[in-house]
Amino acid sequence: MNQPLAYVHPGAKIAKNVVIEPFTTINNNVVIGEGSWIGSNVTIMEGARIGKNVNIFPGAVISAIPQDKKFDDEDTVTIIGDNTTIRECVTINRGTSDRMKTQIGQNCWIMAYSHIAHDCIVGDHCIFSNNSTLAGHIVVGDYVVLAGMAAVQQFCTIGSHAFVTGGSLVRKDVPPYVKAGREPLSYVGINSIGLRRRGFTTEKIREIQDIYRILYQKNYNNTQAVNIIEAEMEATPERDEILQFIRNSQRGIMKGYFTTN
Repeated sequence: MNQPLAYVHPGAKIAKNVVIEPFTTINNNVVIGEGSWIGSNVTIMEGARIGKNVNIFPGAVISAIPQDKKFDDEDTVTIIGDNTTIRECVTINRGTSDRMKTQIGQNCWIMAYSHIAHDCIVGDHCIFSNNSTLAGHIVVGDYVVLAGMAAVQQFCTIGSHAFVTGGSLVRKDVPPYVKAGREPLSYVGINSIGLRRRGFTTEKIREIQDIYRILYQKNYNNTQAVNIIEAEMEATPERDEILQFIRNSQRGIMKGYFTTN
């Protein structure tokens, strides 16, 4: 770790086998776990809590203060989970008084030029392609994939195993297990390829498809669809996760592809 051309504040807690490349700045009140690699010209600001075996590439800025005029220098943090990779020029801001943290899960891959704003909570095994942008207060489930240049509006929620196509503008909540595309963003099917890759059986994928046919392809409103799904579909963890997501949605879920509003 002894890199004479990097600046590491004496108050930072850095594990012994962390590699820090030249021209990087690590501020006070930072923790970096074992086996992590910090590339050159990275800036890690106060409040960063970086796990084990994290790779951060040149130009990234981690735990900068929020781009939020209401921020009043609260003592907040940015948490990066183990085995996560953060590519070039990614910016991740720390939390505000809303959640007191911004958090990225384990085994995530955040590609170049992506931005994750204050108070976002990102699950495990997520992939954000180049120039993905999350505004503040967003919740993203596990195994979510955002294709390049996707932009998510503040306070939205994206369910686990969802896939959002490139260039999408996410203004409504995206339920679990689906593919989201078109403009305005709409349901275009379930994420069957991703589910197969993660070991979902053909029967389980059919079950999820049947649920979303009722929700999106039978001309029911959301309340009607939820009642029918609950009455007619066998209770499973996936069914219950989808129903709970719809019921808990604050912004409303995205529309089906056949609707115009």
